[in-house]
Amino acid sequence: MTPRENLHRLVDQVADDDVAALERITEALIMSARKITWAELCRILDGAPEDDEEETPEEAAAVAEAREAVARGEVISHADLMREMGL
Repeated sequence: MTPRENLHRLVDQVADDDVAALERITEALIMSARKITWAELCRILDGAPEDDEEETPEEAAAVAEAREAVARGEVISHADLMREMGL
């Protein structure tokens, strides 16, 4: 599977409610790859609508779990994460 085909496969998995957000993020990434200015990126992100959906019980549980993990010290440094990702 080519990277383009894989990208199409991933996009097809996005929930309808998340398509607009993914579109804005993708546009920002493309512009970033083209070396847009910080001001241009901020303008794009400033135009994005606020998240107006209420937090689901599952999301609240995930946030609580993440905060508990941080409190226990179960974190990874930025440098270690970049190393794990091969960057």
